[in-house]
Amino acid sequence: MSTVIAQGTYFWHYDRAMRLVLLPVSLAILLGLFFTCAPESVATKKPPLHPINLNTANALELQQVPGIGPVTADKILQMRKSYGLFKSVDDLRAIKGIGPKRLEKMRKYLTVGKTVSPAKPPNKPSTPSTAKSPPGAAAKPPAQKLPATPGSEDQEKEPT
Repeated sequence: MSTVIAQGTYFWHYDRAMRLVLLPVSLAILLGLFFTCAPESVATKKPPLHPINLNTANALELQQVPGIGPVTADKILQMRKSYGLFKSVDDLRAIKGIGPKRLEKMRKYLTVGKTVSPAKPPNKPSTPSTAKSPPGAAAKPPAQKLPATPGSEDQEKEPT
């Protein structure tokens, strides 16, 4: 596109100058629209109410921690799978991308409490007489057998 300035002179810099001005302006407008229309969850992440246990958390739970996204959560899970349980939150320093500053920001939201495994009772055979009934359930006395009367079969009578 050629532009003719007053009195028929051609200003060849005009096209290039307009492109250099319009490109950054339109880019700024698009970025402004994107950030104003972006969901708030992307802009700010609320930290978890309770510390997340590194030894039991899944990827979604880890991503609740500020500073941990999907990639870092996967790295943490892979490290736990490869090397076993974390002994300290400081063990995260071995993960590429987690430095001292980033770790300090995440530290208050993380813990490495021991995993709770169901305690197995000692191998004792349980007998039905020692089995406990659920709380609130009334214990029923066993059914009583009445002596057989002529003309009737064995009857069981339950107490009322």
